[in-house]
Amino acid sequence: MTKRKKTKKINKTKQRFSLKKSKSRMISKTKYKELIKKRQHNKKLSLSERKRLDHALFLNYCSCVKSLKYDEKVKDYLEYPVCMSSIYKKRGFTPPKGVTQKCGKYK
Repeated sequence: MTKRKKTKKINKTKQRFSLKKSKSRMISKTKYKELIKKRQHNKKLSLSERKRLDHALFLNYCSCVKSLKYDEKVKDYLEYPVCMSSIYKKRGFTPPKGVTQKCGKYK
């Protein structure tokens, strides 16, 4: 009988991204507003424009959640529907699936 080698278990830590650094690489406010108007009026967006807008909306949602989470005036867990409403729903956009879970990766 041969003996098995003992292998060490390596704990993989979740990769976390900085919200501050991500926001510094975000598109300008004028471009952001322009892309939102385009999407609201069902104008054709290129793939790169769509990706940029989705990422910008996502970052704004995460920063909104984070700011309301530590605000004492807002009740616990109320930050998610408030931010979802202000960033996605009121503009007529369908929010992507798993947005709140993905925000956990941003510190």
